[in-house]
Amino acid sequence: MRSFHVGQKLSPYCHGELPEDESRRVAEHLIGCQRCRQEFEEIKLGVKLAEALPRASAPANMWNEIEAALSSSYEPTTRMRVRRASVFNWRPVMAVCAVLLLAIGAVWLFTHRANNGAQQIAESKRQESNASISEAANGSENQTKPDTVASTPPVNSNGKVAEIKTVTPNPAWEVARLEGAPKVGAERIGESGRLAVGEWLETDATSRAQINVANIGRVEIEPNSRVRLVDTSSTEHRLAMERGQLHATISAPPRLFIVETPSAVAVDLGCSYTLNVDKAGRSILHVTTGWVALDLKGRESIVPAGAVCVTQKGKGVGTPYFDDASEKFQDALSKLDFQNGGPKALSIVLREAREYDTLTLWHLLSRVAGADRARVYDRMAELIPPPQGVTREGVMKLDKGMLDLWKNGLKWAWFE
Repeated sequence: MRSFHVGQKLSPYCHGELPEDESRRVAEHLIGCQRCRQEFEEIKLGVKLAEALPRASAPANMWNEIEAALSSSYEPTTRMRVRRASVFNWRPVMAVCAVLLLAIGAVWLFTHRANNGAQQIAESKRQESNASISEAANGSENQTKPDTVASTPPVNSNGKVAEIKTVTPNPAWEVARLEGAPKVGAERIGESGRLAVGEWLETDATSRAQINVANIGRVEIEPNSRVRLVDTSSTEHRLAMERGQLHATISAPPRLFIVETPSAVAVDLGCSYTLNVDKAGRSILHVTTGWVALDLKGRESIVPAGAVCVTQKGKGVGTPYFDDASEKFQDALSKLDFQNGGPKALSIVLREAREYDTLTLWHLLSRVAGADRARVYDRMAELIPPPQGVTREGVMKLDKGMLDLWKNGLKWAWFE
């Protein structure tokens, strides 16, 4: 089936202006389309850059000229009657048009330069973001995130670098006490409190708390948990979880809400989920609605509703599987991911796989090689034949277009 790109809808989608059904369709498209996802990341970056620009008022004389031109276009009623009977006077209209064209030109010039600046630094910003994600996933508590973009600023028409005023806000999220005596820093909160960027929220064995994530959702923090607010802005909301359990319910564009753990980074794609992190840094993600991406150093697992994914510190992101898969399937997959299970473990996974489990097999295609990849392909083709345009040869070479096409054809089985 032909897939259409959603570039024209990305800007209203980023600003939450689309109807709920259409927004959901765009979100699902972004999961499987790298081109649109990259364009969406550039739009988010442009929003962030625009927020850093200083506010400036239009010159007062410009509005005076517009008002004067508009006033001159109105004549007394008697003169209007005379002019209707004679030749129409175009001078006032032309004056108004000229002034409006000047104003429109000034706005276009400003936005054109801002867009050029965003495009020039998009790639460097994306590389910086990937580096910070990798550092966070390795468990660094001292990681800090810059409040401004460190890159080449826009240049004025005279060739001089434009000065961008930096703003260093200290935003905070509301925290409500659910049970016991949760603490922000060293202070216990009453019925409610505030969690600022850089601060830790901690619960003991008898306390629970709820965090309001800006205006996009909430996160419930269970007992014996420790989380930190890393960043909050119009383009990203980020928590770091050292240990414990949280339940997140988010209604927002993809990749806006992020949770760092010692073993991976959970990127929300519009969903609700539960995330557990133990003392060893091992995490278990269980998605209840929507999708979540688990990522570490370029290895990504896409986890849909009803699926689970395990990560281990020092070993990386595991392969997602549905929570009702057989015990044999789950045990063999764990050995394959984290214990070098090899062909023997793969044989059990392939034998126990159902149509639903093509989710796991699709991810395994790029994680095994040679004869093992051929075995995975054959079992997938047996369960759900590949669509037109997907060939065995192409999949063996990990042709991205074919892999994405097959994944899109498999989604009906994953949500049946």
